[in-house]
Formats: sequence, structure tokens, C-alpha cells
Amino acid sequence: MAFFPEGILYDTRENQLSLRNAASLQECIQNQKIVEARALLCDSQHNLFVDLHCMRGMIPREEGAIGIREGVTRDIAMISRVNKPVCFVVNSITEDRDGRPLALLSRKRAQEICMESYISHLTSGDVIPARVTHLEPFGCFVDIGCGIPSLIPIDAISVSRIAHPQDRFSVGQNIYAVIKSIESGKICLSHKELLGTWKQNAEFFVPGETVAGIIRSIEDYGIFVELTPNLAGLAERKDGIKVGQQASVYIKSLIPEKMKVKLIIVDAFSAAYQHNEYPYFIREGHIDCWQYSPPESEKLIVSRFE
Repeated sequence: MAFFPEGILYDTRENQLSLRNAASLQECIQNQKIVEARALLCDSQHNLFVDLHCMRGMIPREEGAIGIREGVTRDIAMISRVNKPVCFVVNSITEDRDGRPLALLSRKRAQEICMESYISHLTSGDVIPARVTHLEPFGCFVDIGCGIPSLIPIDAISVSRIAHPQDRFSVGQNIYAVIKSIESGKICLSHKELLGTWKQNAEFFVPGETVAGIIRSIEDYGIFVELTPNLAGLAERKDGIKVGQQASVYIKSLIPEKMKVKLIIVDAFSAAYQHNEYPYFIREGHIDCWQYSPPESEKLIVSRFE
């Protein structure tokens, strides 16, 4: 059985067939199959009601997520799922007060199955798919399977520094991540190792070209301009430039020994461009050691996953 962030299964043919009638839901009960449907309502007791097409479903509050009953997981984990796809297993089919069929569901059990069959087997260095769920100044929260959350700290998102995760990600975005550490059942992720080394990114550029960039920081000694999420260059200070602006920059030189890119800012301006799809160099498998710095560099930058 494959496990995915919530919302991935929702529109698949297999998922829709599982919801087509009471008989197909009975098969889901027998097989403990994980399916998805859209949550329509969270009542005052924080029970979540779901549209199964063929009938209504209810996820009781304590079945909403691992840790709800113990108070480890906050109820916002339920409330925030309204009008979004949720995953669950079907426990039984009963009737509501008006005699209409009502399926009793458990999102918690779906998460337990995901933990037992998938997440508990992951190790540091494994590359996995994830979906962005929430952005905070300190990092990016993602769903790594069946609504189970994990965090990518802001300094692990990319080599090029950003002011806020929203500079790199948007809620609902499908990404890849690498497991940095597992402590007390909590998984911490990294992202920058999947976006290429200094050399891999520098190969996109040639001295003499004028290319697109983003102003990332303004220092006393110059202005850092991002060329890719894992490659930034330094330009001389220039009046009127602000962090976050788009820029046109001329590439003076690429110096692998010092991991430096020397730039000249041709123009800087404000524009709200959408995030581009990232040029992932790694999308699957396992990483033991990742070296960002080129072999000829005077400085060694390495990530180890042990």
C-alpha cells in the first residue's frame, strides 16, 4: 500500500470507485482501505462531517488525528480540514437520528496505518514527497502522509537565504524533502540538499549573460541576488533597491574556488511573479552525504545524514 499527503488520492479513479455506494464502502471496511473525501462541517463538539457522495460520513473528534485524545494534538488539526480532502478508514455504517445511513470514519486509524507501514520504516537521508500545509516565520509545515505533520526549518529550505518560507513555498504545493532527523517519533526535514550543488546550479549560467534574479539581502558590503534557490551572487550596493524586488543582473564571473558569483545589477523592480517549479536534482532514494561545495573550493560545505 502506498501512502500520500492528504488530497493526492481524492480525484483518483480508485478513490472515487471506493465511494460509489454502500457496498463499496463495506469493502473498504473489510480491507481497512484508506480513502479520501471532502470535509463539509466541523460541529461544536469538533466532530468532522464528510461528503461520501453515497452517504454522509462522520469522523468523531477523538478519531480525528493521532494525539487528539491525549491532548498532544490540538483540535485545530480537525477544524482546519473543513472544505478540504481528508483521509480515513471506514469503521462501520449505521444510521443517524433521522434513519439515514451514516458511515463512522477514523482519520486517526488511517494515520496509525501510515505510521506502522510507512513512516516507522523511514530513516535519516530518505527522500520523500510532501505537501505544504502551513507557513510560519521559523519554517514550513508539511504533510508527509495521511495528514501526519513535519517541519522544514527556514534555514533548511534552500542555500539562498530567505526572509520567510512564503518566499519559497505556497500552501498546497507538492514538494520533495529529505529526512534530517527522527527524535522521539518526530521527523524533521530538510529541502536544500535536493536543489543541487554549487556546481550544478552554476552550470546554468555563463559570464557575460544578463539573467533574472531576486534581491534577497542588502549588506554594508553589497547586495545578495538569488539566481536559483541554491545559488546567489554578490553585487555592489546601489541606491533605491529593496529586499524582495526582482532584478536583471549581469554575470561578471563565476569563481568555484571561492563559491562566488560576481554580479552587476542592471535593473531592480517590484513584480509579483509566481513561484517557479524547482529544478529538483534528487526526487527519490536515499542520501548518506551531500556536498554543496565544488571539489576545488577552499571551503567545505557538507550535509551528513546518519
